[in-house]
Amino acid sequence: MTQEIKEKTKKTADLYFKGWKGERPYELWQAFDPDLAREFSLFITGQLYAHEKIPHKIRQLTTISALTVLERIDELKLHIYAGLNVGCSPEEIAEVMFQMATYAGMPVVNSALKAFREVLKERDQWPVQKER
Repeated sequence: MTQEIKEKTKKTADLYFKGWKGERPYELWQAFDPDLAREFSLFITGQLYAHEKIPHKIRQLTTISALTVLERIDELKLHIYAGLNVGCSPEEIAEVMFQMATYAGMPVVNSALKAFREVLKERDQWPVQKER
């Protein structure tokens, strides 16, 4: 493991999750196996999420899409937060969720939107002010 990967891991984690008050997956992993947690974090955050082939904003919108369809609400909230941190607008995130109705159905989208609303409330960004 190089110093460069460690630095990318910290930089990316700070970018995505700064201000997040909930438990981060890393903390959960660490409680069970600190060494494996470090390896997961270095790969997922320091290499995968730090990989610069696509911008962070697009990476988070794709992650939000997948987590919406899979109904992974805890992870979804974390990545909605990260998406907002990297510049995704609430309208873009909602649009991605609505697009998933085609693949997962409206009940899944409704669950995702409820999670999104919770995150926005926690960030004092609810209600969303829409341009008309």
